[in-house]
Amino acid sequence: MTLDPDALRVLEIGRAGGGEPFENGSVAAARAAYNASFPTQQGEIEPVAVTSQQEVDGPNGPVTVRIHRGLGAPRIGARAVLYLHGGGWVIGNLSSHDEICRWLANLANAVVVCPDYRLAPEHKFPAGLEDCAAALRFMVENAGELGIDPPCIAVAGDSAGGNLAAVLALLARDGLAPRLAAQILIYPNTDARQTEDSYRRFGDGFGLTAATMAWFRDHYVRTPDDITDWRVSPLLAPSLAGAAPAFVVIAGHDILADEGTAYAERLRAYGVPLILRHRPGQIHGFVSMGRHIPAARQVVSEAAAWLKQQRPVQAD
Repeated sequence: MTLDPDALRVLEIGRAGGGEPFENGSVAAARAAYNASFPTQQGEIEPVAVTSQQEVDGPNGPVTVRIHRGLGAPRIGARAVLYLHGGGWVIGNLSSHDEICRWLANLANAVVVCPDYRLAPEHKFPAGLEDCAAALRFMVENAGELGIDPPCIAVAGDSAGGNLAAVLALLARDGLAPRLAAQILIYPNTDARQTEDSYRRFGDGFGLTAATMAWFRDHYVRTPDDITDWRVSPLLAPSLAGAAPAFVVIAGHDILADEGTAYAERLRAYGVPLILRHRPGQIHGFVSMGRHIPAARQVVSEAAAWLKQQRPVQAD
């Protein structure tokens, strides 16, 4: 595989900028560095019809959610997406993935809700997951006020957010969270054991490194036993049967490529309707790098077009 020229340019910009790997410093330093860098990589922050923020109740306390009503979204009965941002469960916030949420809202004519879920290590697994589930319940319980149709709610996320989205889709299947019409998983983390071969092939020099991913995981889990809990490693779930239809995006030059592909193949094996999009020349995080990588918005556009074709959840 050949690295995409746009992705190569991003890597060169990163190397020229220097900076210490996250794992060489504190969590506070990692967050500060990330918060300084993501605005220089984000794609265009598009205008949407309406943006608002509010706090919703969760089992660990209030959770702030940002709500975008996309251009063209109907005022009543709109399709909706719960978008869970990436960042290794340790970094990221409501602004770090705002352009993706706005793109998705506009392209899918939908309402997109993004929760500022609690981060590790201050709030280890399953606190962030519980916040995401609370945001989903809020969407269902306040559907009239939000102008959305509960049977048309999907979940989406990238990287660690893709992990949370995949787990939430399984909880929804099991009746432990509201049911979902679809799931969009962008280079998801699905196996916290971190033993897939892509960790060797792309472990250093392609953006997210194996060492950084281990640092993220070790902040997220409470004990080593959590690593094989399917709510941390959804690839290890006993069954994926009955999960919501899935749109999965894989970046070819990514340490998470093999586990993401394995999860997609397992979804297909269990009969889950699946669209798998390989971007062989791309690196981890490319969908958040729209300033430099045009493929970022292209992927969101493909996901939005697919989402608009999904059927509402059928009543039991």
